[in-house]
Amino acid sequence: MARIYVNARAIIERINDGKTEVIIQMDTKSQLYEFPGGQVEFCESFYDAVKREVKEETGLDIIDATGQDNHIITDSGPDVAVECFRPWAVYQYVKGSHDSMGVLFKCEATGEPLAEGDGTSDIKWIGLDILQDMLDTNCLSKASKAVALFYLKEESK
Repeated sequence: MARIYVNARAIIERINDGKTEVIIQMDTKSQLYEFPGGQVEFCESFYDAVKREVKEETGLDIIDATGQDNHIITDSGPDVAVECFRPWAVYQYVKGSHDSMGVLFKCEATGEPLAEGDGTSDIKWIGLDILQDMLDTNCLSKASKAVALFYLKEESK
């Protein structure tokens, strides 16, 4: 049976001089830029996963994430709890060498980005114009390219 990798990713936004900026980081293995996030651990809440991954990779602390207002965890019996929430978006590889999906959250964070994080470097705030330019240079990971296209499309509505 094939294994699917499940990730929690963040689009961390801020307004700087009246313009929206997002955090982007270089994955040190692939040398491609990506949005922060990573694999959800066994039975880990998606919200806990995105907060943990963002802290490890960027040094930032998530203070708000889409869906937190309708997020519930139910006690479903002995040793069972189930999380239900509405994320901002979801991505999934539908072709390729591996199967991966990610749950995306638009987030606000506090703190200053690290110079280097866990498997990351060049962590920085960029404007949406720069994000648009990055789509043409093949410097984004495959998943982050799809996420950036979706994000920019949604933001232009």
